Amino acid sequence: MSLTVTLQEKMPHVYVLYPVGPLDANTFQVLEKKVDFLLGEGQAKAITFDMAGVHYISSMGIRVVVKAKKQLKQQGGALSMMNLQPQVRKVFEIINALPSLQIFTSIEEFDDYLTEMQRQTVQGKQ
Repeated sequence: MSLTVTLQEKMPHVYVLYPVGPLDANTFQVLEKKVDFLLGEGQAKAITFDMAGVHYISSMGIRVVVKAKKQLKQQGGALSMMNLQPQVRKVFEIINALPSLQIFTSIEEFDDYLTEMQRQTVQGKQ
């Protein structure tokens, strides 16, 4: 089975990635290439993985997420996840990765977060 990844720029340098399919040793490079592009040419400050379409994740998939989180943090950015399938969420709980990630239950909750983040930024400049 293959993995497809689409992306949406929610605002400048803020992206949502939508992987669909298994995220494993055979497919992780598809997601990794998108993430590498966003961190390089896309100058991403925030990346959210919408994991609704991912029903399986292996250690290679986890590596992509953890690597992206580390790189974003070094650049002053943030990584978040939303819509995790129960079995995928369990994997992250087992490796204790969830407490340090921002996870959203829906695109609406994510949009509310982005709105609040922008509001706080604007207020901080005043």
